[in-house]
Amino acid sequence: MDVFGEKWRCHWQKIAESWRRLVCADDTVLVAGDISWGMRPQEAVEDLAWLSELPGRKILIRGNHDYWWQSIGKLRAAYPELTFVQNDAVMIEGVGICGSRGWALPGSPEYDAQDIKIFQREQLRLEMGLKAVPAEAKLKIAMMHYPPLNSPKQDSEFSLLLEKYKIDACIYGHLHNYSQPGQCFARNGINYYLTSADYLDFTPALIYGGEKLSDPQNM
Repeated sequence: MDVFGEKWRCHWQKIAESWRRLVCADDTVLVAGDISWGMRPQEAVEDLAWLSELPGRKILIRGNHDYWWQSIGKLRAAYPELTFVQNDAVMIEGVGICGSRGWALPGSPEYDAQDIKIFQREQLRLEMGLKAVPAEAKLKIAMMHYPPLNSPKQDSEFSLLLEKYKIDACIYGHLHNYSQPGQCFARNGINYYLTSADYLDFTPALIYGGEKLSDPQNM
């Protein structure tokens, strides 16, 4: 990751140090994709083993660079200490958590006409996960890799789905080298949190501490 700037030098050490300082065994950490540069499952083993050794329960979704993420059944069998979410949801201490990779949105620089089929498929996958969140969940969190909105002032197919299923919070990643404020915000009853490692200075952010959601504007 050093090619992305000096800030990324030894980033894994920064993550591990802050993670071990802040996260306990009973905590749950949400990891919104781009977990390993490995292209094949065997090439991601070292990174997943490193992640497994860190404290807390780890909930993972796939990012656009996670080419090693292939058979969900094989991943779950190989890494029972990690929780891989794909087209489904998990319930932890009354909190329902689902997730999907998402995709670049129409109007963004990454999107072109060739993306329409993937974009539509990702909507279906997100909705599968949203439907799987138990109705009795006291809090509903959606994880996405791509930003679900191009702008806090503009709807998207993804944000409308999150609102339809009454999600309380959505965490996302993908965006890097963002230092300006405004990437974490509240909109139409949902708190949105950018959780890219460099945006958080490689330090886990508290989203929910058992009482209420963190104010996104303070992140």
